[in-house]
Amino acid sequence: MKLSLFTRASGKKSEIKKIRREGNVPGVLYGVKQEARNIYIHGSELDAVFRELKAGLLPTTVFTLQEGHKTIKALVKDIHYHPTTYAVQHIDFLMLEDSTPVSVNVPIVVLGASECPGIKLGGFSRQVIRHLEVRCLPKDIPQQFSLSIHDLQLSQAKRLSDIEVPSAVRPLAKNMKEVAIVIAKR
Repeated sequence: MKLSLFTRASGKKSEIKKIRREGNVPGVLYGVKQEARNIYIHGSELDAVFRELKAGLLPTTVFTLQEGHKTIKALVKDIHYHPTTYAVQHIDFLMLEDSTPVSVNVPIVVLGASECPGIKLGGFSRQVIRHLEVRCLPKDIPQQFSLSIHDLQLSQAKRLSDIEVPSAVRPLAKNMKEVAIVIAKR
């Protein structure tokens, strides 16, 4: 995903309002060994990228930010929306360095509900954990984790230890936490 990046002079309220009136999105770009910089991105370009993006995959999508002839790889670390229009008001990017590990919240997708015996007996599935925080190098960031519940009976659960995590990725949660459970209806 490519975005054009522009530097803004300061963080004054009047300048930020002017950027938003022009249809652009103010933000901040920061890195581990770099001082934070005030930036902005064209709003129409950001909207087009977000329309292409599959729901839930924003935390694991690596963006290529183009600043003149320089390219920067970055993750979205924080995003603020307008309370009524849901337009993006502010966006924070974390610069990625190939040799520095990063912490990322990777979405967990639960599959196999249609074949689940517990659901066929009248139960329903409930996903307790929707993201797994992991630490890895930028090249090893997984897009998402899949967890199949096709073999669960009533009152059974799948845990974080049931998710196949690549060896280069280190989960930051305890393996015994329940991710999905099949519960009987009352």
